[in-house]
Amino acid sequence: MTNYRTFRRFAGLMLAGWSLISTAASAQNNTRDVLRDITEVVGLKPRFELQATSQVQNAAAVVYNGKRFLLYNPQFVASVNRAGRTDWAGTSILAHEMGHHLNGHTLRAGGSQPADELEADEFSGFVLRKMGASLAEAQAAMAVVSDEEASPTHPGRSTRLAAIGKGWQQANTQIVASSRTAAPSSAPVAVASSPTPVRPVMSTAAPMNVVGQIVFRDNPEQRYYLTSRLNVVRMADDSRNGEIVGRVTRSNSASFPYILVDAQDRRLYISSSGGVFNNRGQQVGLLSDPS
Repeated sequence: MTNYRTFRRFAGLMLAGWSLISTAASAQNNTRDVLRDITEVVGLKPRFELQATSQVQNAAAVVYNGKRFLLYNPQFVASVNRAGRTDWAGTSILAHEMGHHLNGHTLRAGGSQPADELEADEFSGFVLRKMGASLAEAQAAMAVVSDEEASPTHPGRSTRLAAIGKGWQQANTQIVASSRTAAPSSAPVAVASSPTPVRPVMSTAAPMNVVGQIVFRDNPEQRYYLTSRLNVVRMADDSRNGEIVGRVTRSNSASFPYILVDAQDRRLYISSSGGVFNNRGQQVGLLSDPS
């Protein structure tokens, strides 16, 4: 939440050899537990260096010497918890700063941007719902620390609360959809003694019935097709053969009516408009009519 100029001033002091980090042992241990809890709900390892310091007013996400740091002022976090009347307030502060790291905001120059702040707010709402917080608890910190009016670097309070609510609702929809869907088998894959060749699923003699096409943002050139049997097929370069890499199943969620499950039992969620989302609520692809 601290602006980018503050980050740079802090980093500059570190480079000059100033000893700015003053840790409060008990507070930092408790916050490390929260950090682990946050990363676990999104399936990540806590690869952040956590530092308690009085040299930042609130909290900050910075990169120094190639390492990612989460800096926080223990007195600020404690005061936010008191003002918000819930310990979830401090948790949301750290989740917000982690959102800056995970969304790549700390890898580019230019200072704080309103769009970046809203992405971090949305991430904090998503994470806190996954951790079990109510919407009011997820919004408690921002309700007391944000400015009512927007600035060149930060949105106004109502906009930020709405972003937290959006992330919270995305996580809630996923949780509800998952609870209504039968759990898949937990048996591990059986490894054959010799590799099994991939079975062609398309040929000129027996064409498959394609009902949709999936394009993923990280590899838009690779073609994936959805068949009438709800199999997801990755096509080979020769456009004749492919392999089944996943399957789409129905859910009971109006917002995410389909779930894509791959061979490693990883799940993606397909919205009613065709957007493909990961378990962090980020859109990673699009399902559309076959071209």
